[in-house]
Amino acid sequence: MTNTQRKLGRQGLTVAGIGLGTMGMTMAYGAPDEEGGIAAIRRAYELGVTMFDTAELYGLGTGSNEQLVGRAVKGFRDEIVIATKFGFDLSDPGKLGPLDSRPSHIREVAENSLRHLSTDRLDVFYQHRVDPDVPIEDVAGTVRDLIAEGKVRYFGLSEAGPETIRRAHVVQPVSVLQTEYSVFERAVEDDVLPAVRELGIGFVAYSPLGRGFLTSEVRPAADYPAGDMRSFDPRWQPGNFEKNLSAVRELTALAESKGVAVTQLALAWLLAQGEDIVAIPGTRSPRRVEQNVAAADLVLTAEDLARVREILPEGAAGARYTEGSMPVWS
Repeated sequence: MTNTQRKLGRQGLTVAGIGLGTMGMTMAYGAPDEEGGIAAIRRAYELGVTMFDTAELYGLGTGSNEQLVGRAVKGFRDEIVIATKFGFDLSDPGKLGPLDSRPSHIREVAENSLRHLSTDRLDVFYQHRVDPDVPIEDVAGTVRDLIAEGKVRYFGLSEAGPETIRRAHVVQPVSVLQTEYSVFERAVEDDVLPAVRELGIGFVAYSPLGRGFLTSEVRPAADYPAGDMRSFDPRWQPGNFEKNLSAVRELTALAESKGVAVTQLALAWLLAQGEDIVAIPGTRSPRRVEQNVAAADLVLTAEDLARVREILPEGAAGARYTEGSMPVWS
C-alpha cells in the first residue's frame, strides 16, 4: 500500500494522505470500544498512517480518548503526529459546556493533554471551534507561546472561516485547517479552500465518509439508540435519509465498476481534490483501517470524478448539524 506523504502548511508538517480519527472510539457512535480502538490505531501505524487525531472533547473532560491514544502509540510515539484540540468548557465531566478559548484555559488544556497522552509535546494543537468571546489574535498568540516553549509544534484551526484564518495567521502561522469535507459535504470549496491555499495552509478533512453513511448498511435515524449521533443527524432524518441512500447506491455502483468499495472511492475522490488535503476517516476496526488506507492507491479518472459530482452535485441532503448543536465556521 502507498500512503504517500503530504505537506500541510509551510512550517514543516508532513503526514501520510490517509490518517486516523479517533472520536468514535469513545463517543458519538455507540458504546466506547477501547480494545478495538487500540487495535485499529496499531494496525494503522503498521500500514503507514502517521497522523492520529484526538481531542479533549472526545473524552468529554475525562481524558479517556487522549489516554487511549497515548496507550496505543506508546511504542512508536516519536514516529507519528498526534493532533489534539482545545476550545470547550468541559469542567463538568461527561457534559459539553460552552466554548472557552481564553488563554488561561488553552494552557490548562495543553497541560492536561500532555499528561493524558503521556507525551512531552503536542504535534498539532487545534482550536476546536472559534470562540466569539475571545479575539483570535489572543488564541494564536497563546499557541505561539506554547510553540516557543516546546509544548506544541504546529498551530491548527478547526471550522474557522477565511477572515478568522487570516487574522490568526498574522500572529502565528497556521499549519493546518480541519473542517468537514467529503463527497457528502462541499461547502469549503466556495471560499475556505481558496483562502487556505492562498496562505499556504494545509487542509485536514474530517468525516470524509459522511459520518458513517458510506461505511455500512445504514439505517434510518429511529433505528439508532439515543446518544448515537446518527439518531439526530439531519442526514439520517426522513426525507433526507432516502435521498442520501439513493446517492450512496449510485456511488456504490461506480465503485463496484472499478472493483473497489464505496468508502475507497470516496477517500480517493477526496485525495484527488489536491495534494494539500489529508483525510482522517474514523474507525475502531483494523479491517476498515486496511480498507481505508488501500484507497490511497486508487487512481480515479476525470470521468470518475465527474460522475461523483453528477451523483452529488451539491453534497448530501440535510444540514451538517441540528440547529445550535455545534458551532461551525466563524
